[in-house]
Amino acid sequence: MTGIDPALIRRSFDAAAPTYDDHAVIQREVADRLLDRLAMMKLEPRLVLDLGAGTGYCARDLERRYRKATVLLLDAAPGMLREASRHRRWRSRQRFAAADARALPLPDASVDLVLSSLAFQWCDDLEPAFRECRRVLKPGGLLLFSTLGPDTLKELRAAYAAVDRMPHVNRFVDMHEVGDALIRSGFSSPVLEREDLTATYATVIDLMRDLKGIGAVNLHDERPRHLSGRARLAAVIDAYEAFRRDGLLPAHYELVFGHGWVAPNARAQDGSSVFPLHRLTRR
Repeated sequence: MTGIDPALIRRSFDAAAPTYDDHAVIQREVADRLLDRLAMMKLEPRLVLDLGAGTGYCARDLERRYRKATVLLLDAAPGMLREASRHRRWRSRQRFAAADARALPLPDASVDLVLSSLAFQWCDDLEPAFRECRRVLKPGGLLLFSTLGPDTLKELRAAYAAVDRMPHVNRFVDMHEVGDALIRSGFSSPVLEREDLTATYATVIDLMRDLKGIGAVNLHDERPRHLSGRARLAAVIDAYEAFRRDGLLPAHYELVFGHGWVAPNARAQDGSSVFPLHRLTRR
């Protein structure tokens, strides 16, 4: 995604943290599809980074899956981490850190697995985030992620386009651009897959309520700075009706799943392989 202020993203998701789980049906489905891919990977990680951890849905699975591993939940929105900590089991090996994906507070070559579900689409430039993942991964380490492609919410975008020319729906980059960024960031054997997912709603308002509930409101720099009036909203609702099928309105998501490895003979920049957990623990 381009033309977006990271501070605005942080504030939006921070505010949505208390309602996130009530509206994150699509996010949980995508996370499940991503986590299923781990069954094909031979891994025995000691340190797993859940990047863009949100309220901890993936982290809880990772902790069950890799019982000897420490799972570090990292998110730019502290409110999300507070919600995640409420689900933390007694004697859990989870740790928490609020930070930007482009500046990970971790030493070189300290992580065995970086997993990120639906977080990279909020980066205005993928390459710095991918480079940071490459930096903190050990030789032989894996980056596994999901993100959104440009056809996401195409019906909502078309409905708004019928009303005015302003960007009302966030824009996401093409799968090929994601792959290019992986290669430029130094990952070997990158693999990308595209899947389609369609949610259905009774009304456009229900869709908008879900988007607002997870914090995924329009964050583009060129977005309208005024509230939509009733007449404009009614026009959007009317335009969206053209997509109604079998009594329901579709909301399309273009899903991009990807992974890349760090070559086994790669060297850490500082030779470090020890992760000082005590410096990152957050309560």
